[in-house]
Formats: sequence, C-alpha cells, structure tokens
Amino acid sequence: MKLTSVLLSLLGLFASASAQRQVLVTYPHDTPPSTIEKAKEAVLATGGKITEEYSLIKSFAATLSSDVIDILNTLSASHKPVVEDDQMVTIQHQEPLE
Repeated sequence: MKLTSVLLSLLGLFASASAQRQVLVTYPHDTPPSTIEKAKEAVLATGGKITEEYSLIKSFAATLSSDVIDILNTLSASHKPVVEDDQMVTIQHQEPLE
C-alpha cells in the first residue's frame, strides 16, 4: 500500500506538468465502490480534479493527465474502466448553445 502511495505521489509530480484532459471514467455495473474510490483518489493524488460524480451509473467526470489513465487501468484486474473524452453528444446536428 505504501508503494502505491509513493508511486502516485511521484506520478503526480510528472502528471501535473503534462496536458490535462476532460474525461468520463465509467466502470462496469458490478464494480465494488472501493475500486471507484481508489480511482478517484488516484486522480486527486496526481493533480487531477473530479468535476462530476454520477449515481445511476458507476462513473465520474474528471480533469486529469493522460498518464493517469494507465494507473486507472491497473487498479483492478477484473473491473477495467472505460475512459473517454468528455464532449457534447447530440442526436441531430445542431449548433452548440452559447
């Protein structure tokens, strides 16, 4: 456990210097809450920010470095997240509201 904390701290130093991305991180429905909490802690420990948390699906939105995605994928062998860019999606072509 200490090794994980040290590695996250070190990665945080490097990740904070790299470009940040806005993403959605979604886990399978059977993912235990502890795995999602570890993922959120990893985002925060590496200089990222949780921008939204969702309750209907096991998901959260975050601003994080691309390097952190690799960490999220290693937190659980059986519950891998889907990480995708946070963007507006519509069902028909329309201009964004300003």
